[in-house]
Amino acid sequence: MEGTAMEGEEAMKEKGGEAIVLYDGECNLCAAVVRFTIVRNRKGTLRYAALQSETGSRLLREHALSGAASLDTFVFVEGGTAYVRSGGALRLARHLDGGWPLLAALLAIPRFVRDPIYSFVARNRYRWFGKREQCLLMRPEYRERFYD
Repeated sequence: MEGTAMEGEEAMKEKGGEAIVLYDGECNLCAAVVRFTIVRNRKGTLRYAALQSETGSRLLREHALSGAASLDTFVFVEGGTAYVRSGGALRLARHLDGGWPLLAALLAIPRFVRDPIYSFVARNRYRWFGKREQCLLMRPEYRERFYD
């Protein structure tokens, strides 16, 4: 079952219970995902940190996800557990307004089927969407949701 500490890199225990999105601060696709999710999380339950930031680096170390490969994945920390790749993205959908939480039903598809699709997009994201030269700028009302 997903969400347990027995899943290796998919789920790793962490202190605290915040829902934190760790995103690649240089990736245009990742920036678009942050903008998309922040306006669809009207309750403000999500927090954000770039993987390259001090907070992002600390959380990666705490979850044994540090290293160059950790910058190639999406990390979603929720309820003291870190979820990566498709598992993280689908759990993030649960926090969005509208019909987006229905995507979490895709968690029923085995990870070995979901993650190769996720990895294909992740490997090509810079080529398809480009890289950012500067950090993501957010509207003032959303700044409190960001670390660092």
